[in-house]
Amino acid sequence: MVGGDAGCRIVSLQWSRRGSRSLSNQQLAVNAIKALAMDGVQAANSGHPGAPMGMADIATVLWTRFLVVDPADPTWPDRDRFIVSNGHASMLVYALLHLSGFPLEMEALKNFRQFGYPTAGHPEREPHLGIDMTTGPLGQGFGTGVGMAIAEEHLRAVFGDDLVNHRTFGLVSDGDLMEGISSESGSMAGHLGLGRLIYIYDDNEISIEGDTDLSFTEDVAGRFTAFGWHTEDIDGHDQQAIGQAIEAALAVPDRPSLIVAHTHIAHGAPNKVDTEAAHGSPLGEDEVRLTKELMGWPTEEPFTVPREAYEEFSIVGVRGADARAEWTKRRDEAFSDPAIADRWNAYWNPEPVTVEPLGFEVGESVASRKASGRAINHLAPRVPNLVGGSADLAPSTNTLIDDVPSFSRESRLGRNFHFGIREHGMAAAVNGMVVHGGLRPFGATFLVFNDYMRPAVRLSALMEAPSIWVYTHDSIFLGEDGPTHQPIEHLASLRAMPNMWVVRPADAGETSEAWELALNRTEGPTCLILTRQGLPTLDREAGGVHRGGYVLRAGSDAAVIATGSEVSVALAAAEELAGEGKSIRVVSMPCVEAFLAQDDGYRAQVLKAGMPVASLEAAATLGWQQFAGKDGLTMGIDHFGASAPAKRLAEEFGFTPASVASRLRDWMS
Repeated sequence: MVGGDAGCRIVSLQWSRRGSRSLSNQQLAVNAIKALAMDGVQAANSGHPGAPMGMADIATVLWTRFLVVDPADPTWPDRDRFIVSNGHASMLVYALLHLSGFPLEMEALKNFRQFGYPTAGHPEREPHLGIDMTTGPLGQGFGTGVGMAIAEEHLRAVFGDDLVNHRTFGLVSDGDLMEGISSESGSMAGHLGLGRLIYIYDDNEISIEGDTDLSFTEDVAGRFTAFGWHTEDIDGHDQQAIGQAIEAALAVPDRPSLIVAHTHIAHGAPNKVDTEAAHGSPLGEDEVRLTKELMGWPTEEPFTVPREAYEEFSIVGVRGADARAEWTKRRDEAFSDPAIADRWNAYWNPEPVTVEPLGFEVGESVASRKASGRAINHLAPRVPNLVGGSADLAPSTNTLIDDVPSFSRESRLGRNFHFGIREHGMAAAVNGMVVHGGLRPFGATFLVFNDYMRPAVRLSALMEAPSIWVYTHDSIFLGEDGPTHQPIEHLASLRAMPNMWVVRPADAGETSEAWELALNRTEGPTCLILTRQGLPTLDREAGGVHRGGYVLRAGSDAAVIATGSEVSVALAAAEELAGEGKSIRVVSMPCVEAFLAQDDGYRAQVLKAGMPVASLEAAATLGWQQFAGKDGLTMGIDHFGASAPAKRLAEEFGFTPASVASRLRDWMS
């Protein structure tokens, strides 16, 4: 194959030569995309027709000549990955999938953006339909694709190019490249030399407010050249130039590629071409009719596609089926060695993980970030696809895997990632590794810096991607660094995110169980919220974390729910009140979401009906009312912190055992 792939995908080379196909048939395929995009948006009376029309030439050349995917098996592991980062162009994706034979019927296109159909305005990710990534938030697809390319490089180093040998292609827009994440992720990809990453930039110079000259006049190719990318500059409607630029990018083995394709938004529309009006609104029935007339397209019935257009795109399925058959043969030959088969399954079909006790003594003071580091290194030999890194904070987050190399240009086998001070780029890359498949990555930073990566973290929840987010320095008790570094509202905001599980362990034992919970979760992301300061190792029975909350100290007068570093404080306060004849139940609730997922009977055992409930957490109190009720007590911190030693902050803000006991005493009386 072009680009030096040693003999593993000869079928791709055969099918990339299209001398027997006429230009008129390929133009027919281009026009089919334009017509479907216009009709879908017009039927919905909502959407973005201009970008799909402008990118139709690019997409047709890429799909009919180069992309290796199989509509009969959309999740085949060694397929090329295809991203549309400007997700408002989703009708382009739906048209490509439908025309190429993926399981997306015309009925779904006719019901674009309608409830109950798989043709959402921004679909994000639907692997069973062939949608690897089509993002709504601009820039996310760009950053996620970097993670996909990283995953391919690492897995190819592990298994060899007989089993892993594909590329990541993406379409990106002006908006994607304006977003800051494009610089974070572009810099990272250039530094790592991800030569199998090829993006085509739809440079149509139009955004919602008008011409991009209003706000965006930089030399994009110059920026990416400085990042270490290979760049090409072409007419995005010249199909021969498009093909030549992709071939040139395929021939660059050690640099990612950006093909700057100059296009016209709503290409072919006589009155709305090159206008912002075509960006986010239907063209209108008259303009659709005029455009179809100019294309020589039937105008009587919408969603009309001639047989020849389907035939032109049928090559996608033929090429993909042949490539997959060859790959399956190589895989079966490789799997004649049981060790290779077992290793493959450990990456792609892993068994549930069990974290054994790590030998912490009751009463021993251990920061949960340090316990997490021990858990990572306990797991690493047993979970070979566990990889990850930090946004330049590994010594503080304790996230280095011992005795393994770092991932780099020179060492694709490396399992430690140095993402640099690029929290947003890190998070998107972690998501990309997850949705690529085969790896269980984590990304780490201080909890307060979740703000810098939140869009990608939210997307992990929306995509049901089991990304693992490791957040340390979890409260005001990081101390002297002061309010800018002390998270207050972050726990509540993460818990408010649907499908996100937030785990704040109380000690070293709960921390190791938290890793077990995170690694065994396959349909959504998990945040591990860890302390800077030491916590006493508790006298507790193992197994409570997977149920979210459990009784740590029996009591009948009232219950105190606590998390993280405040659990030991609650226990000490309960002990003080026991001397006054008050029986306080202490409930450790490391994961609210896991607790709420338990059956009613279990939850009633932990929090008995009629028992007064208080909560204790060194963070915003928002959310704890669901357990405390209108007569309960929520103890937290609903203001910013201060710069001082942790002990002084505990005294000032009411998080000592004596302060908590006093507040409970007043409340109960």
